[in-house]
Amino acid sequence: MNYIENAYNIISEKIGSWIETAIAMLPNFIVAIVVIVLFYAVSRIVVAVFSKTLFKVSRNIAVNKLISSLTRIIIMTVGLFVALGILELEKTVTSLLAGVGIMGLAVGFAFKDAISNFLSGIYITLKSTINVGDIIEFGDQFGIVKSIGLRAVKMSTLQGQEVVVPNRLIFEDVYTHYTINQERRIDLNVGVSYGEDLSSVEKLTLEAIQKIDYLKKGKPVDLYYLEFGDSSINFVVRYWVDFYKQTDYLKALSDGIKNIKSIYDENDITIPFPIRTLDFGIKGGKTMSQMPMTINKLNEDES
Repeated sequence: MNYIENAYNIISEKIGSWIETAIAMLPNFIVAIVVIVLFYAVSRIVVAVFSKTLFKVSRNIAVNKLISSLTRIIIMTVGLFVALGILELEKTVTSLLAGVGIMGLAVGFAFKDAISNFLSGIYITLKSTINVGDIIEFGDQFGIVKSIGLRAVKMSTLQGQEVVVPNRLIFEDVYTHYTINQERRIDLNVGVSYGEDLSSVEKLTLEAIQKIDYLKKGKPVDLYYLEFGDSSINFVVRYWVDFYKQTDYLKALSDGIKNIKSIYDENDITIPFPIRTLDFGIKGGKTMSQMPMTINKLNEDES
């Protein structure tokens, strides 16, 4: 009976102590609940305001929602730690922080590429000049940006294939942005015969290009002779157009070629085929008049 009585007394004392502690901590518990509720309300307000601002800066819905969710989680985590501190559970707070730190290191090592892609995606969305619909060239890929996701940028090539490029590669490497300035220069290479008057060729070529009625206003049309080619004198004519899509460039290039060909035909200017000249009159060689005799002699020798 003594053992039972002693056990009963111990249990009673423990329960009594717990009840006293609970009653003593009841105000702290109520305050902790109020703190959690307040942090929840603050998180909703902050996320609502932050989301409106974020959607004005970024057009990537997926990234925007994720950033908003992370903001809410951070605010609620801070509220939880404050509430635990009010309940005088400092050891629990310390253990949680240590656990979060260790977990963060483990996750960081395990998913470093994924985290790198995610952070790069956020940067591309918020700071980069790349937007959906832009034309970019990355490495040997050239196409239109279709989406900027949490892991990768999706591009559609001009032939219709989809290319997926990890965000970190876009962030770390060099890419060419074609539509950022909404203008593009066409460099059209042409060659004319050595017998043409170059001043006349220049005048007529510039006239042909200036017939394109959608040239970029305020931009010059330039022509520069480049070299004495194998069968032609080569030059480049440069002109600018508004550029929003690849067909803007292709149309300007096509119209330039057609206009130049047309005006050259009207003025008897020759764009020569590749020509190979055989000179039999050099030292040790034969003239054309001697060639039949040489051929006949070779035939006689063979017979």
